[in-house]
Amino acid sequence: MSAYKILEIQDLSVNYGGIQALKNINLYIEKGEVITLVGANGAGKSTTLRAISKIIKPRSGNIIYNGRNITQRSPYQIVKLGIAHSPEGRRVLARQTVYDNLMLGGYTQTNQQLVREDILHQFNIFPRLAERRYQLAGTLSGGEQQMLAIARALMSRPQLLLLDEPSLGLAPAIVREIFNIIENLRTTGVTILLVEQNANLALKIADRAYILEAGTITLTGKASELINDERVKKAYLG
Repeated sequence: MSAYKILEIQDLSVNYGGIQALKNINLYIEKGEVITLVGANGAGKSTTLRAISKIIKPRSGNIIYNGRNITQRSPYQIVKLGIAHSPEGRRVLARQTVYDNLMLGGYTQTNQQLVREDILHQFNIFPRLAERRYQLAGTLSGGEQQMLAIARALMSRPQLLLLDEPSLGLAPAIVREIFNIIENLRTTGVTILLVEQNANLALKIADRAYILEAGTITLTGKASELINDERVKKAYLG
């Protein structure tokens, strides 16, 4: 059975003002894979995710999702098509409860009964959120806010989940818990594109990786091979 590309990026370029943040990058993700983008701060990793979810507009190139060109689609349409983005810095709605944050995550779903069922499903994945369902999101710990950010993204029932820096600022024990959740999500059929500062951790759970340097992909391959590549070790694994 041939592999199925759920996402393909073709010659994608993005500018921030006068700076070219991405320079004609090409990558693909097969259905069911966990792919990670590895690179230093400012390499273009988060920019790639924002271009896919249409938070920023590409200067040129194409984004193909499930065989359909989505380069000109709006952010709302992207979510409706099955792509969810859990952004860097968590961005939960601090003055809303955990439950209300999840309700808002299901905004593309018109059947409120299904939205409530999806919330219960997220509570099964994240039992800690169930315990804090009526707590204001701003009073949660950093790890709990990250769980909420991921759960809120999953409320749109995505086929492709864009995860930006899920371990940022979290204690090691919480990071392990978050990554266990990411690995479990893979078993449910969700395809994941992961940006993660902890390259060692990301490469351990990913199928393949792309190395980004100054907006250009300089290396790609199986994560199990790149984690032992001397160039990657020297630059990113310490």
